[in-house]
Amino acid sequence: MTPSTSTPSQSVGQTDYFGLNIPFMESIGLVPEHLSTELARTRMPHRPDLVNSRGDVHGGALMSGLDFTLSAAARAHEANTGMATIDMTTHFLSPARGTVIFEARCLRKGATLAFCEGRALDKDGKLLATASATFKIVRRRGGSD
Repeated sequence: MTPSTSTPSQSVGQTDYFGLNIPFMESIGLVPEHLSTELARTRMPHRPDLVNSRGDVHGGALMSGLDFTLSAAARAHEANTGMATIDMTTHFLSPARGTVIFEARCLRKGATLAFCEGRALDKDGKLLATASATFKIVRRRGGSD
């Protein structure tokens, strides 16, 4: 994939997630911001329906944002590929109480696997969570399937 940059979008109905239509990411309000072979960045604006019983952003919402952003970092290196998460480890370091920024990098991409790491930050740059993931590279076949 050629490195590209997306501009943040606040509009409802955002369906372009670095070239993919992913309704679940739209449902959690994830906003794609930047994609290059060096960095993938997304943002999840705070919403009351994404919090847990303590009022912090739910860990599942954080993990979903991390998973997508990590996989985008891997996809940035090769057009027409998908990523299937094999393994993801997340460490929660601090409660998320507002908008969350996700950043991810692909550490290594082989013929069948990609290894990525990322982090979740608050608007002031405070580290909220870290994650590492292994993805199976799914190459799309030409023609109709």
